[in-house]
Amino acid sequence: MSNSYDAILLIAFGGPTRPEEIRPFLARVTNGIPIPSQRLEEVAPHYEAVGGKSPLNEITFQQANALKNVLNDRFPVYVGMRNASPFFNETLKQMADDGVQRALGFILSSHRSEASWERYQKNILDAREQLGGNAPAVDYCDGWHDHPLFIQTWTELIQAALSRIEAEKQKSAALIFTAHSLPTTMAASSPYVEQVELSAHLIAEKLQHPRWSLAYQSRSGRPTDPWLEPDISQAIRNLAAQGEKQIIIAPIGFVCDHVEVLYDLDIEVKKLAGDLGMSLIRASCPNDHPTFIRMIAEIIDKTIS
Repeated sequence: MSNSYDAILLIAFGGPTRPEEIRPFLARVTNGIPIPSQRLEEVAPHYEAVGGKSPLNEITFQQANALKNVLNDRFPVYVGMRNASPFFNETLKQMADDGVQRALGFILSSHRSEASWERYQKNILDAREQLGGNAPAVDYCDGWHDHPLFIQTWTELIQAALSRIEAEKQKSAALIFTAHSLPTTMAASSPYVEQVELSAHLIAEKLQHPRWSLAYQSRSGRPTDPWLEPDISQAIRNLAAQGEKQIIIAPIGFVCDHVEVLYDLDIEVKKLAGDLGMSLIRASCPNDHPTFIRMIAEIIDKTIS
């Protein structure tokens, strides 16, 4: 790619920033998807239980600020969201007003599926068309599920979680990697499962942690539709049946601590583990961890070189 970029665009899912945004946000996210209305009413209290908002937006801007510093202010760093302000069309208009003609996009999705990759690109293309000729061109960095600094980031985060238990019990603790579940039909048409499995393998190998497994979380949609398994709840029950007492969860499919981590894991799954007589520790997501930000900067530099 040419190095004639004027800016960096971080591309994220978005989330509600206050209670009154929760239901409109959920309506946008599920527009055109056959999810029962009662399911949406079940999900809305999840946001309320973690403060009435998602921290995703705030964390993404923290990532942008940290990246700008690591890049030594060589580029302005913008944030565009699919489902919350600043929406893609808002950010692209701001970029155009600032004189940006060509931007390099970095999609903040660890593993590639239609929903987590191609749809973002389609949404940005649509937003550019809405703005007519008054929008910068956008190219994209490649994926990074197996990037050494991504693996190193999670190694450091899991080591921090393991340090919270007795040293002699760390190697024997059951480590569960999680990623967002997908409909099996969507997963089959993408490299998603293969990429998640490779990330988990590489992280466990670097940790030299032999006791690990992979589970999926946060499924939605109709109960009759097949989604990726095993579900994290079933994985927890299986370990309990084997007499396991200590679990470490590493949500490697998520780049920040938002509601599907803070509620689905920290509240629901932790309660399940406690009810089964197990102790559960959840590793932090990358957020603005210095190694993760360094990874983004390295990918950007490699792309423009």
